[in-house]
Amino acid sequence: MAHGNQPNYGTSPSTELAPYEPEVLEGLQVDAAEILRRYPQKRSALLPLLHLVQSIDGYISTRGIEFCAESVGLTPAEVSGVATFYTQYKRFPNGEYTVGVCTNTLCAIMGGDAIFERVSEHLGVGHDETTPDGKITLEKVECNAACDYAPVVMANWEFFDNQTPESAVELVDTLRSGGDAVPTRGAGKVCSFKEVSRVLAGFPDGRADEGPSAGRASLEGLRLAAERSWYAPGYGGGAPDDDVQRSEASAPSVTPSTGDTSGDPKTGGEQSSADTPANSPGETPGDEKAGE
Repeated sequence: MAHGNQPNYGTSPSTELAPYEPEVLEGLQVDAAEILRRYPQKRSALLPLLHLVQSIDGYISTRGIEFCAESVGLTPAEVSGVATFYTQYKRFPNGEYTVGVCTNTLCAIMGGDAIFERVSEHLGVGHDETTPDGKITLEKVECNAACDYAPVVMANWEFFDNQTPESAVELVDTLRSGGDAVPTRGAGKVCSFKEVSRVLAGFPDGRADEGPSAGRASLEGLRLAAERSWYAPGYGGGAPDDDVQRSEASAPSVTPSTGDTSGDPKTGGEQSSADTPANSPGETPGDEKAGE
């Protein structure tokens, strides 16, 4: 069983990496230069640069810290202090897929704790630990920001809604076997941890518009407003029912407790919006410990 993330500088000796190969270093320098051009002050580029080295190494390695420090003019200790503050930066080799089970209040009430325990037992790992085959890193997550679809599981930050212990086990088995896991809402399939890290570094993968942006549960308030002719004071837009009709036309239909969708000829369900991990270049959404 792999150990969990530990907030120390560097890595254990058994996982220490050699310096970057010349061609890898050259590619990093080209990408880093593009990132640095986005910011008037170099040190402001640190977060996307950390995601960039994570997209190469699969975690924040010692050599990655040193590369970032040199790129922005900080010390390795300063860079390490940032890398240990945010939970999306991994201090030990991460699995190909991070599976986060929400165990916050609503998801817990709806079965999130039972899902985590079942998946943990099935994989043989606990919180922030990685399976021996390097495929899955399991996490307890405080909130996946999808309470209207509780209980929710995320795989590399793609949504799997209305989960059960059985459907969550099926999900991790699909990921471990190399199959394509199709999110309930989001991109057409789950990308690898390294691929997602590159997107978070600010290099889009072209998948941001693969599906509609909201599910029916998220639009329920808008539907009720249209049905009852509720308007916000000073509302100057079109009628709410126009918004409902436009949104519901592309919203997925979710079967409670399974995460299954219906209506899409290719996947068995309508795909909704690809909420790519990076909402804007360099942004690290939903990751700040201080905001938990």
